[in-house]
Amino acid sequence: MQPAHHSDRASHARFEATHWSEVLEAARSGATHGPEALARLCERYWQPLYAFARRRGHSPDDAQDLVQGFFEHLIESRALGTIDQAKGRFRSFLLASFQNFSLTEQRRAQAEKRGGRAQMVRIDWKEAESRVDLAPADGLTPETVFDARWAFELLNRATRRLEQEQTTRGKAQMFSILRPYLGDEGARVNLSYEQAARALNVGLPTLKTLIHRLRRRHAQLLREEVAQTVLDPDDVESELHALCEALVVAGGRVQA
Repeated sequence: MQPAHHSDRASHARFEATHWSEVLEAARSGATHGPEALARLCERYWQPLYAFARRRGHSPDDAQDLVQGFFEHLIESRALGTIDQAKGRFRSFLLASFQNFSLTEQRRAQAEKRGGRAQMVRIDWKEAESRVDLAPADGLTPETVFDARWAFELLNRATRRLEQEQTTRGKAQMFSILRPYLGDEGARVNLSYEQAARALNVGLPTLKTLIHRLRRRHAQLLREEVAQTVLDPDDVESELHALCEALVVAGGRVQA
């Protein structure tokens, strides 16, 4: 792995680096910033939980209640301090905990009004619902949808960081033209290599070099994002493999 450029590090610093390991350590030590750190981490990855709940058949309102109630429970409880260090993948922990919470949460017909809770995690429900596809999906389980949405969240974060880096360097236009070649699900390749080269006023060899460098940096940023969700650095490769497999299984049936 190549050392990051100074401006890369500066860009990275602007994205709050909340590691799963830091959250667990704060919880075990009783640090007062533990709940806040967990809330920041949950803000990144709540969409896969919402997609999971909707795929399970919950209405938008019920799915919202479940996700928000789960985060309240998670942030206010002290369960984090008892997590086995050897089983510390945030993705696995979050889904298993949410499933347990969903099973034990009893629907309250006349309890709090929806929206009456203090929202501890910033959530854009409208955006989440726009990404939910409930059409028959030929064996696409809620768990598969969760894992695919999780993978997309990490990919999108890596792409946004790369875009910020390139913009900081005055290369926003170049990134806009070359972004589709990252394989980013959110961008479609509309230009051939020849057309992209002409748009950037470079030769084909230079274009291919630029694309190669962007892909390499994007892969590095993705690894950094994955590393923040596991406790053991040795788990990064297997977690990457699991997420790639989830995207293959989803086969384009889960929105980016």
